[in-house]
Amino acid sequence: MTPERPHPLCLISACLCGVACRYDGGASTVKSLARLGARGFALAVCPEVDGGLPIPRPPCEISNGRALTRGGTDLTANFTAGAAHALRLAREHGIRFAIFKEKSPSCSGTMIYDGSFSRTLVPGQGIAAALLQAHGIRVLSELNFEEGLAASAREDAHAARLVSLLFSERRR
Repeated sequence: MTPERPHPLCLISACLCGVACRYDGGASTVKSLARLGARGFALAVCPEVDGGLPIPRPPCEISNGRALTRGGTDLTANFTAGAAHALRLAREHGIRFAIFKEKSPSCSGTMIYDGSFSRTLVPGQGIAAALLQAHGIRVLSELNFEEGLAASAREDAHAARLVSLLFSERRR
């Protein structure tokens, strides 16, 4: 009999899991998150690729709620389709947390580029992060996920399990 696959407890940006799916074809690997994904405790998602965009692809920034390339091509429909896919996965698996890439026009929970392509950050959310948060899914970043999960662990069994798994990953 084969062992049962663990139930996924969160979504993680695929680039943080080591998947080379960033706009420039790279990854932004966080080893502990990659191991959670590899062990089946997380689902890796890339809303941009899941929405039909290629790797690599032109960089986009959010301007007036639209995902635009430097040349003005509107890719909002792709971003929105990928965000809807992430939400479907979260609902299907009862997921209440996402650990997403900060500064991404899809995934960022707090800071995005301002749409001028001048590398200027402003408060704001990526399209997928905003949709997930609007549906009650807490979005954390690779910069604050440990603190965010620890703060939620007392009231949320999924957060407590993730904290435990991350702690065990540190000891490896």
